[in-house]
Amino acid sequence: MAMSSASASSNRAALAPRPSARALVLVAGLVVSLLSACSHVAAGGHPDYADALGKAILFFQGQRSGQLPPDQVVTWRSNSGLSDGSAANVDLTGGYYDGGDNAKFGFPMAFTTTMLSWSVLEHGGRMKARVRDARAAVRWGADYLLKAATQTPGALYVGVGDPDADHRCWERPEDMDTPRTVYAVSASAPGSDVAGETAAALAAASMVFRAADPAYSRRLLAAARDVMELAVRNQGKYSDVIGGNIGAYYQSYSGYKDELLWGSAWLLWATKNSSYLGYLYSLGDNDSVDMFSWDNKLAGARVLLSRRALVNGDKALEPFRQQAEDFFCRILPGSPSSTTRYTAGGLMHKSGDANLQYVASASFLLATYAKYMAVSRHTFSCQGLAVGPKSLRALARKQVDYILGANPQGMSYMVNFGARWPQRIHHRASSLPSVASHPARIGCQEGYQSYFYSGAANPNVHTGAVVGGPDENDAFPDDRADYARSEPTTYTNAPLVGCLAYLAGAYKS
Repeated sequence: MAMSSASASSNRAALAPRPSARALVLVAGLVVSLLSACSHVAAGGHPDYADALGKAILFFQGQRSGQLPPDQVVTWRSNSGLSDGSAANVDLTGGYYDGGDNAKFGFPMAFTTTMLSWSVLEHGGRMKARVRDARAAVRWGADYLLKAATQTPGALYVGVGDPDADHRCWERPEDMDTPRTVYAVSASAPGSDVAGETAAALAAASMVFRAADPAYSRRLLAAARDVMELAVRNQGKYSDVIGGNIGAYYQSYSGYKDELLWGSAWLLWATKNSSYLGYLYSLGDNDSVDMFSWDNKLAGARVLLSRRALVNGDKALEPFRQQAEDFFCRILPGSPSSTTRYTAGGLMHKSGDANLQYVASASFLLATYAKYMAVSRHTFSCQGLAVGPKSLRALARKQVDYILGANPQGMSYMVNFGARWPQRIHHRASSLPSVASHPARIGCQEGYQSYFYSGAANPNVHTGAVVGGPDENDAFPDDRADYARSEPTTYTNAPLVGCLAYLAGAYKS
């Protein structure tokens, strides 16, 4: 629409005898806008994946809780949650806020840390100078999880805050005055799902720092082993045993066997201990899946185990390779066994609630498995449809390109990337003025009245934040109140980091 309007204006201007001063200013403004838009497009005509990668990593600074470091770049954020853990006489400061609220949920934070770690391990070589920032993002999450796993022997702390009270307020994390209740799982209150995911995160992070900080890496791995033992010996869902609704917000609907598989797969890679391989087989989880997320880890675990089958030639893991390929057959367009819907604009559509998290996670697995296939010169078939690494890479690229602006709306769903992006994201810290610009406290309900309901753009640009995304009709309202489509989350950005690194290396500017 904008291009047609611009063309009409140009035609009318061509008929005029002389351009006015105002017209010259307007033309100059149009040129600047076009140049700005083009700065996000690489020489090959695709989005500038390297630029998007840097911004996707920077996003995590805006999600930090705790005492911020001197090299903090996102300066509209300040220290917050400095007494977290005090309700249980432990230190649970730090970590990440999962999205646009101020509670800390250990389950999605652990998944975020696992996926950031996998991104670095698998695609860090393509991140170039940005790998340092990616490691810092991993460490911010791993530091918190290490505290959560080691403060009290036999317990794992899995959340801080009262999510119901938090959601009734619209206030900056720096101002929050809602209860900072502490939640934990243990032998008497089992949580195999959150413990298995935390073990995965600690094991994965231990490999990220194995060369850079060996002592820290050993501490992470030791904690991973202990937490995995807690998960295996005392089985149950954490949402069944902890109060305060912390589990209701992130309940593991898939159960906990997938986290036991996921955690064991990561410990197998990190330790090379064959006992974990035996445990993998004993789980016997053969369900078919067409989704990968903070809840259901089966697809991710199977792709991770396929690494050893394809790259290392370990035939003992062939069943997991076959299950991983069944997942891809269920999401590939044109596959006879596909169970995945795509919008008219070409976006994978899995849910009406934060759909881009599923797109980002699936795209990571597509890009990563394409790498394994290319290295091993492997192909497979979906009921007669031949699939090679290029097929997977093409689908991953199409999904990422959609997120970055190649869609019917012409909108990038990553904040501050491209010429047009969401202005009113569902995010407390972004939508309220910073402490630096507004030192006075903004109260719980004042935030709603003065800022949440405002139609103005958020005052703080949360660079790199990827929102929930458009609906099944490719429509996006850019409405702060529409959290299902306008809220960014750490577990959307984390897998996207790896996928963007892969594409930045594959399609160099």
